[in-house]
Order: sequence, then structure tokens, then C-alpha cells
Amino acid sequence: MDFGIFAVLAQDGVTNGAVYALLAMALVLVFSVTRIIFLPQGEFIGFGALTLAALQGGQFPKLIWLLIGIGILTFLVELGSALRQVRYKPLPKRHLMWSGVENLCYPLFVWALAHTFNWQGMPMVVQVLFTLGVTVPLGIMIYRIAFQPMAEASVLVLLIVSVGVHFAMLGMGLFIFGPEGSTTLPFTDWSTEIGAMLVSGQSVVVMVVSASLIGGLYLFFDRTLYGKALRATAVNRKGAQLVGIGTTQAGRMAFGLAAALGTLAGTLIAPLNTVGYDTGFVVALKGFVAAIVGGLASYPLAAAGAILVGLLESYSSFWASAYKEVIVFTLIIPVLAWRSLTSGHGDEE
Repeated sequence: MDFGIFAVLAQDGVTNGAVYALLAMALVLVFSVTRIIFLPQGEFIGFGALTLAALQGGQFPKLIWLLIGIGILTFLVELGSALRQVRYKPLPKRHLMWSGVENLCYPLFVWALAHTFNWQGMPMVVQVLFTLGVTVPLGIMIYRIAFQPMAEASVLVLLIVSVGVHFAMLGMGLFIFGPEGSTTLPFTDWSTEIGAMLVSGQSVVVMVVSASLIGGLYLFFDRTLYGKALRATAVNRKGAQLVGIGTTQAGRMAFGLAAALGTLAGTLIAPLNTVGYDTGFVVALKGFVAAIVGGLASYPLAAAGAILVGLLESYSSFWASAYKEVIVFTLIIPVLAWRSLTSGHGDEE
């Protein structure tokens, strides 16, 4: 292997690692706040990429129909919960009104926007923002329907529910998008040569966007009140409840951020690879390996683990392409063994 090949593989590994870092941070965020291993994280990769591809192709984004359907279901869940409690306290009309705006009116507003404007001619940044406007509320609604009613359950029960939600979303993705994959337009066609290495603008965009998002998340958690509330919930859920932090709102915010990070990861990889409804699962699993390196708790270690996973995948694809997935996923075994030997064991709370 000469230096040119080494540099190209390094660029590819760091680019993939930047995407895995977003997914790893989303998984760490959701688990630390809610104790949920969010397996459906990968579905947001496919949903985001395919929705963006539909906008760029001048087609109606079919994911909006799913948003409308789950919005109606979420409102019915809220209504049923309010009616069950009506014997103990008055019907929360204001809460139900806001729920109707959030779960019924907003999806219809998005549907109207999709039909009103020619999204094919919009700048790509606007298309990505509209895609986020479809997928982020979807993540919050999924939390309300599937996870919020059993927020105090054990980690094992939450994992079983997560597996069920994953398969349900896979089925809905196949029904909505079909089995064919799609690609999106690149963010830029710029490229340059540095010595023997060709640096593509798309790779630079992926790394810059990922680094900016990681920096933005750091500032959010370190400097904002909502970010500090999420950190408090992650450190001690019961203590956060005692001081008045709404753990339900924290869970909603965590799922919204996870959906946003998954969607952005999908839009970043879609110009480089064909993305189908089920493509994101394997990509998210690599992010999960990176999150395990961070112990599902440390954001810097998860980001470092993501770069390690990306480089390992890139170089193993050169030396043993048939076994690159096996090599990447095998990384989790020594990490788990090391953590098992060095960390104490206690009963689950």
C-alpha cells in the first residue's frame, strides 16, 4: 500500500466516521436520558434520505402520510390518557388543544406546504430543513406512543419495545417507499488535489457539518437551560424529577434530537451511496459500536470510537473486503470484555 492509497482510505474512513459520530451521539443521548437503546435510529437515515430524494425529484414526499397517520394516533393516545384521569382532575382542555395543534394541525400544514411550493427548485439547505420538519416530529410522536407510557420499565422491557418499533418502522418504510433505493444530489461538485490525494467537496461537507453539529451539541448541553436539564436527567432521573425537571419533556427532546441527527446522517450519505428504506439499520449499528466504545455515556469517547470504526471499516475493505462488516462488528467484543473487567457490577435500579 503506497501513501496515495493510504491517504484515500484515511479520507474515506474519517468521512464515514463523521457520520457514525452523529449516530453514536444520538444513541448515547437517548440512552442516557431515557435508558432506551434506540434501535429505530437507522430508520430515520433511510426516511430522511428518501424524503430528500423525493423533493429533489419533484415528487410528493410520501412520509408525510405516515406523519399524518401517527399524528392522529398520538392525539387519540393523549385524549384517552386525559379521559382516564378525568375522575381525579378536570379535563386538561389547554393540553388537548395544544396536542391537537401539534399532532393534527402541524402534519396538515406540512402537507399543504408540500403541495404549495416547487421543492425541486429550492436550495438544498431549504430541502433539508423541510425534511427535518417531517422527520423530527415523527420521532417525538413515536416516543409518545411507544415509550412514554412505560418510561419507568426496566431496560430489558424498553429494549424489547425498541425492537418492536424497529420492525414496525421497517414495514412502514417498505410500504411507503418500496424496495428501491435512491441517491440525492451532492452538496457540492468541488474537488481538489493535495499531493497524490483527491479531496472531494462532499467529504469536506460531511466532516464540516458533523464537526459543527458536535460542537453545537456541546454548546447546547453546556450553555443552555434545556441542555443542562437533559444532562441532569441523564445523571439522575429521580433527582431531576425532584427538582422539577420534566423527564417526559426531556425524553421528547432527546427523541427529537435523535431523529434530527439520524435524518442529517441520511442526507449526508445519500449523495455517496444508494439509500433504501432499510439501509440505515447497518449504518446505525456501526454508530452503536462507536457508542459502546463510549460506554453509552461519554460523548467524546463515542465520537472517537466513531472515527475508529470508520478507519477500521475503510482499511479492512482494502485488505479483506469480504469480511469488513465482520471486522467492524467484532470490535465490540474486546470493548465489552474490557468494560466488564474494569467496571463494577450493580443491580439495576
